[in-house]
Amino acid sequence: MFAAVALVTAVSASGIAYWLNRDAVLKRAQNASLNDFRGSLTRNVSELPLHPGCQDLAALAVKVASSGLAYDVVVVDESLPGCVASSDPIAFTVKQVPPALVTAVNKPRETGPGNPYAYHLYWQRVNLAGPYVVGGTKVVPDGPTAYMFKSLQNERADLNTLGWSLAIATLLALVGSALLAQAASATVLRPVRRLGDAARRLGEGKLDTRLDVEGNDELADLARTFNRTAESLSDQVAELSAREAQSRRFVADMSHELRTPLTAMTAVTDILEDEADSLDPMIEPAVRIVVSETRRLSDLVENLMEVTRFDAGTAKLVADEVDMADLIMSCIDGRAWYDAVELDAPRGILAVVDPRRLDVVFANLIGNALKHGGSPVKVKVRQDDDARTVVVSVSDGGPGIPEDVLPHVFDRFYKADKGRARSEGSGLGLSIAEANARIHGGAITAANHPEGGAVFTLTLPLTQPPAAGPEEAR
Repeated sequence: MFAAVALVTAVSASGIAYWLNRDAVLKRAQNASLNDFRGSLTRNVSELPLHPGCQDLAALAVKVASSGLAYDVVVVDESLPGCVASSDPIAFTVKQVPPALVTAVNKPRETGPGNPYAYHLYWQRVNLAGPYVVGGTKVVPDGPTAYMFKSLQNERADLNTLGWSLAIATLLALVGSALLAQAASATVLRPVRRLGDAARRLGEGKLDTRLDVEGNDELADLARTFNRTAESLSDQVAELSAREAQSRRFVADMSHELRTPLTAMTAVTDILEDEADSLDPMIEPAVRIVVSETRRLSDLVENLMEVTRFDAGTAKLVADEVDMADLIMSCIDGRAWYDAVELDAPRGILAVVDPRRLDVVFANLIGNALKHGGSPVKVKVRQDDDARTVVVSVSDGGPGIPEDVLPHVFDRFYKADKGRARSEGSGLGLSIAEANARIHGGAITAANHPEGGAVFTLTLPLTQPPAAGPEEAR
């Protein structure tokens, strides 16, 4: 861009300079010749006889042309047809005079206060085996007419030299602008490019990215500001990471510590549940509430333990090749849902998955459809041969998911009905299901069917993905 602007500027300046010099050179040459022609004609016309012959006109042409400015003269008299009165009869005759110029020279103008003469000197530039300026005027009002032929070949040569000089100057300006652009790139664009690369690396999570600062200009100040910002961001991220690690340890430790008393409480509640029918009718409802809440607390602790495994990156796959239809059927039969679920799953779709983790996913999706959606609940399995994936969709016939809830259905502890915060669910089920899908290399999406009801779609690769590191597992 720098070179283009310099080129346009140089060409424009050279073009303007060329045309100004061209006009000045041509005007100077033609004006000098025309003025000399007029003066020489005025000095020598007095020697012309009253009724000149062809030889007299030829002598006049030679005398007028001998002024020293190297032009030729042709004299014409209408009373002497066929007479060729020229200072160079071989090169120039009246036939070389442009017709428009002949007409203008021989046409008298009305005299008056502003125009005392009926005839004037006219000129025209023509190409006669080269550039020429041709001028003409009446010698006397009723006498012969004289024409001047002045070659502009020398002026053309001078203009060509000027043109080449301007072209060379333009080329040098272009080279200079390219060098200047290179210098600008070295001093301005390269630091900006380095700053962009550093910002990109910082955005990718490489918080140790820093810039080398040189000089005291604006770019150096910008680099120092970037380094300070990166340092502050690194400190904040480190602090947040430490807090997150502490929170994960707290949840893990708390869940682990709760498991021991919960084991004892579960054993007691199992006994109470078995003996509930023989208890006092006033006590039985309280016993059943204790049993239900203990199981709910136990499920919550197990879910928290699972969440901490995903956060810590310690969740592992125990993969095996299974038939997806058998796996889903086992999940439905194990929870006695076979009368409430329509299954469309052809056999023979084999995938390398962790059966235990997928059972959790299917149980959560189907259970949510039954609990929060409505009949009919349909489970459909199909294989995408092009993408080498298996797609499982779970749809229901309920009212669907509100549009403002859709972006948050996989958030932890999120519940659509804020007024029912104390419900049977913990708000972790869909989050754990999504994490289990992600550790398989797949994904879960939620949407509303155009005909009504919610649709959850699970997409899994047919083969086991490579082991994920801690950051990927999160």
